[in-house]
Amino acid sequence: MDASDSITQTEFHSVDFEVAPGIVLGIQYLRGVMTSTRQGAPIVFDDKTSFSIGIDTAEVGLSTDVLNHLMNEYVFAYQGAPLRDLTFSIVGTQLRQSGILHKGVDIPFELTATLSATSDGLIRVHPTALKICSLNGAGLMRALGLQLANFLDLSKAKGASVQGNDLLLDPNHLLPPPTIHGRLVAVRVSNGQLVQSFGHDRSASFGKALGALTPPDAEAANYMYFRGGTLRFGKLAMVRADLQLVDLNPSTPFAFNLDHYQGQLAAGYSKTGLDLSLQVFIPDYAGPSASNR
Repeated sequence: MDASDSITQTEFHSVDFEVAPGIVLGIQYLRGVMTSTRQGAPIVFDDKTSFSIGIDTAEVGLSTDVLNHLMNEYVFAYQGAPLRDLTFSIVGTQLRQSGILHKGVDIPFELTATLSATSDGLIRVHPTALKICSLNGAGLMRALGLQLANFLDLSKAKGASVQGNDLLLDPNHLLPPPTIHGRLVAVRVSNGQLVQSFGHDRSASFGKALGALTPPDAEAANYMYFRGGTLRFGKLAMVRADLQLVDLNPSTPFAFNLDHYQGQLAAGYSKTGLDLSLQVFIPDYAGPSASNR
């Protein structure tokens, strides 16, 4: 297989992309490439470790429910984790986190923080208020000359670290497979979500900023478009892919579940163009995790 067969250009518009139960990426827009993680092998939708998604530009939102799942069931899902039972909420333009800090004993805490992007593409969670056992934790820590780094050992956490009083989250290591990587340029709280903006990364393997793609139906409101390379899904394969998955319900974001996409395909229908492009019109995923969006 030629090396170019392992790379597929992709564009998403208004897609709720569920990569694991309860972990839904609210993708407003994404332009990038999918690349096989195995030399000479195609991208296989049924194997999330078989490909990575390199982001050129994107806007990706995470709801507070998704943050709950992500932090409790992935980032801090290991024995001896210093943080557990985490819940998130939005307070104005800030993020509030509450849970249990384990430091010999269980200590309830509540942390309110601002969000910003660091120069090296991390999310900085900077506390503006901290309560420990309902007391003014920030004042107590200042009086004792302590910082969060004195309490938290995050060496085993996935994509999370601590620097002084700030938590640092790495978007490139924060999620379960498939691997998704890009250059974070901004982060904000908007409409009840933590919204990440990704920008051009000229040092990325796919080089300078990618040009526009033209899907078979450029007027579709919600879709996923794949162009080039070889894609395998179920028993089917598409060489020199020209595939557009279109949402049958454009009034809401396109709910696509990577673990259960076969059922979505089976419930839809397809249309082949004269240029052998393929459009597949499919319904939103409506399984158990749909209520977490």
